[in-house]
Amino acid sequence: QVQLVESGGGSVEAGGSLILSCAASGISVKKYCMGYFRQTPGNEREAVATIDNGGIRLNYADSVKDRFTISLDSINNTISLRMNNLKPADAGTYYCGLRILCFNLQLGAANEYNYWGQGTQVTVSS
Repeated sequence: QVQLVESGGGSVEAGGSLILSCAASGISVKKYCMGYFRQTPGNEREAVATIDNGGIRLNYADSVKDRFTISLDSINNTISLRMNNLKPADAGTYYCGLRILCFNLQLGAANEYNYWGQGTQVTVSS
C-alpha cells in the first residue's frame, strides 16, 4: 500500500524558513516523479515544485523560484522542500504528490498525480 506522510509545516514570520518532508512507503520515490502543491481555501491545488525520478529535472512556480528548493533522498525514500524567505502569499496547505507517468515532467496539474500525502499547514505572518 502506497503512503506519503508529510511533516515540517508550521508558523513563521515573513522572511523565515521551513523545510517540508514527505516520506514514502510502499513505493520508491526514485522511480517516479513527485511534487509539492499548495492549496488555499476556495482554490485549486497548484504546483509549487516538482522533481523527476532521477532528481535531475526540477520545476518551480515563478513565485517561488530562487527561494524554494526541492530535493530527493533515495536512501530514505523521501523528498523535501526547503522554503526560504517565506512570504504571506506562500501560506496554505502543502501536499506532496507522486505521479506514475514521469515523461517530460513539467509543473503540471494536480489531476496528473496518483498519490497524495495528508497535507501540512504553512502559516506566514507579516
